[in-house]
Amino acid sequence: MNNETKVKVVTADPSALGLFGLAIITLVASSQKLGLTNGVSLVFPWAIFLGASAQLMASIFTIFMTIGAMETHKVLFTIFVLIDFLFIGLTLTSFGIMEHATHMLAAYSELAIAIVSFYGCGAAVLNTHFGRVFLPVGKPFGIFKK
Repeated sequence: MNNETKVKVVTADPSALGLFGLAIITLVASSQKLGLTNGVSLVFPWAIFLGASAQLMASIFTIFMTIGAMETHKVLFTIFVLIDFLFIGLTLTSFGIMEHATHMLAAYSELAIAIVSFYGCGAAVLNTHFGRVFLPVGKPFGIFKK
């Protein structure tokens, strides 16, 4: 009689939750910038509960993450490039440089971040769930290989 029990240890991938949080907050924030909603009352709860402090810190080193994302997959790289454009738009708007154009750059970048992040979230969940590429995310660029 064999009373052997096999246990498979599985580690959850937190990237889907992170991408979902990024997608929701940028969707809500871009809707305010694009004039679809008024005020910031809709933004604050999402920002607070979906990691505003982490996103704030992430802005300190986003350019480095963009470079690093080149070796993960193209969806994540696209998200970071769009975040770079968002920060460029926000910065130029803050300094009064071509305010309308840079505000719209930030708004549309933020909306695109939401859309691509939702896709990335779905890919992270479904690709892991099915154990195959269900939603393609693109291979790393391979520029920094040894």
